[in-house]
Amino acid sequence: MLPVRIHRFARPLLAATAIATILAGCSVGSVGGGGDSGSAGATNITVLYGTGTANDTLFKALSDGFTAANPDIKLTLETQPTGTEGDNLTKTKLSTGEMADVFYYNSGSLFQALNPDTNLAPLTDQPWVDQLSAEMKTVVSTPNGTYGAPLGTTFAGGVLYNKKVYDKLGLKVPTSWAEFDANNKKILADGKVTPIEQTFGDTWTSQLFVLGDFANVAAQDPNWAADYTANKAKYSDQPALQAFKNQQQTHADGYYNKNFASAKFDDGVKAIATGTAAHYPMLTAVLSTVVQNYPENVDDVGFFPLPAQDAANTQMTLWLPNAIYIPKTTEGAKLDAAKKFVAWVNSTEGCAVQQKAGSVSGPYAISSCTLPDSVPAAVKDMQPYLDNKKVSPALEFLSPIKGPNLENITVEVGSGISSAEKGAKQYDEDVKKQAQQLGLEGW
Repeated sequence: MLPVRIHRFARPLLAATAIATILAGCSVGSVGGGGDSGSAGATNITVLYGTGTANDTLFKALSDGFTAANPDIKLTLETQPTGTEGDNLTKTKLSTGEMADVFYYNSGSLFQALNPDTNLAPLTDQPWVDQLSAEMKTVVSTPNGTYGAPLGTTFAGGVLYNKKVYDKLGLKVPTSWAEFDANNKKILADGKVTPIEQTFGDTWTSQLFVLGDFANVAAQDPNWAADYTANKAKYSDQPALQAFKNQQQTHADGYYNKNFASAKFDDGVKAIATGTAAHYPMLTAVLSTVVQNYPENVDDVGFFPLPAQDAANTQMTLWLPNAIYIPKTTEGAKLDAAKKFVAWVNSTEGCAVQQKAGSVSGPYAISSCTLPDSVPAAVKDMQPYLDNKKVSPALEFLSPIKGPNLENITVEVGSGISSAEKGAKQYDEDVKKQAQQLGLEGW
């Protein structure tokens, strides 16, 4: 499948198990290889990606399209495992000089962990770099240059909502927490649908109140991610504590479905698509599931960011695509061919192949790729936040720290078992262990 992760999200058909892996903090896409010169004067380059049916489909389509347009270049596709094993293989291949000529990998903090200035070929002078969104450029660059090109679309974390329910009750998209609360009160009083669907039977789905709120935290404290990484900011303090408090409040106010403790992800998708629930805190990456299972309801599902307490701070938390990179060991004619492939992937022709072979969960992160009019309504709802620059990359792109137990902690807070303050403190301890394992300063 074509990623990103929560620590990284997927592009084409996003199964619940794939999203769960992402939310757990594991990378979904990966790398590896080495190439030989082709015969008959052709230049042969190897392209490495994480194994998976959707990735296989995508890269086969990209390979066919590129080589048809560039018959003097031959692509050899290679795969390797995803997740932690893939991460380790990627780092090993880069350090030993055995990396493929082009490889597909995470953007953001995991990209930074590859020591890009030492291991990757700079692409700063490539014409497509000027077309990158500001958010995308941030997560594939260092102060010394840009090293990656996006592959796939963005997706956001926030609230999926049922437009028909909103129309029937005369509700407006909320921009502050008070407005969101007022909408939920009105939906509850009407008594016909669930105000907020929760699906703690799949524990990973409980994290959106916290992870999707990060852009609001960044709006209040732009340095929060850096301070968090340096152990100078904590979830048990404001502004980050508020996400836990909001989750606690929504449970205490009785907004959840009665079976929230046992309901599964598929139940949540069905509820928001068919209108038995008004809201479902979730990622727009799951829209592919709506398209697949409820095609007649796709445009009944809208999206808005989790509202901040103050409307002025309400921003959209964005997950950026993974990217394709070229290692410094790719040289000469191979380097020229590799750069040509990277550029083609983000050309009009390459974007068309991406569109046909994958699915859309948000706008593209480069202006050379544009969305068709047929995209789901929820994807269109994301665009104004990007246009108005009311957006921040998710925390995982700005910090390598994500504790493994967040989903269990948010289940307890969202179930009324634990208080917001206790849950936030537990998560601070959870991330401390990971930060120490990473050897970060200040921990």
